[in-house]
Amino acid sequence: MNGEYLPWNDCKLHIRTQVVMMGGSVFEGIRAYWNAEHNELYAFKVREHLLRLRDSARAMRMKEFSIDVLGEVCLELLRKNEFREDVHIVPTAYLGAGEGFFALTKTRDEGVFVSAIRRPGGKWLKDGKHVRVSSWRRISDACMPPRIKASGNYINSRLALLDAWQDGYDDAIILNERGTIAESAGSCLMMVRNGTLFTPPVTAGILESITRTTLMELFREKMGMTVIEREIDRSELHYAEEVFLCGSGMEVVPVVSVDRIAVGSGKIGAITESIQKIYFDIARASDTSHAEWRVPVYSKELVS
Repeated sequence: MNGEYLPWNDCKLHIRTQVVMMGGSVFEGIRAYWNAEHNELYAFKVREHLLRLRDSARAMRMKEFSIDVLGEVCLELLRKNEFREDVHIVPTAYLGAGEGFFALTKTRDEGVFVSAIRRPGGKWLKDGKHVRVSSWRRISDACMPPRIKASGNYINSRLALLDAWQDGYDDAIILNERGTIAESAGSCLMMVRNGTLFTPPVTAGILESITRTTLMELFREKMGMTVIEREIDRSELHYAEEVFLCGSGMEVVPVVSVDRIAVGSGKIGAITESIQKIYFDIARASDTSHAEWRVPVYSKELVS
């Protein structure tokens, strides 16, 4: 936190900081995967995430920071905790106290903190999620740009999730201002229809997902498939053979029903299962291709 490694219980911010009062921060979620055979922890696409964090901070007119320094901080935090399991790392640039300790005033200071926790694979990886299409609409570039990974943007996601949970669903799909699919409450969406892969474009109100871009490349390279970026209508989800969600936190999770209508067989589809395996094999270095995407935490420093 601001250049110092602190014990978990000592990581504190004042309640009058703007990050606490109004969600004044930008952040990233980075995965690191343990490979017991290699006795190594692999941090996945660290530099890509930190570049996006820098872009988010720039869009919010926050102070510049060194990607190389912050990358090494992330790795050293993992080393100091001696993680030997899957981990989720969250570097965050935040707004401190404002003038007069008010919410909407110029900030007197800014800071950066990084936290890391154990995070094994979610229960939905094989069983899939039951989702609903939310009545809430996705924020737009004209009001709160979704391509900025800002904490405040996620109130939009939480509202959609609260309604979904109340009605017994696992997640929500959010439509954009044009009424087409944007993304889920916290991840991007891909759909298989008539054997072809589709995903909403970056202009559909989505976060420009690093995992989405990774999967698009892997579909081309490893499975000989392409992904078409286009607007997706809500009703198309009911006609799809497969639907899945993807993101660094979400990983690759099948959607098994939408609005109580089964997607395909109602179980994980063959294409989703294949790309899921390919993704994890590369992230864990079981497949040694794309070494440039991984940083071996205990044996190598971040390469600029």
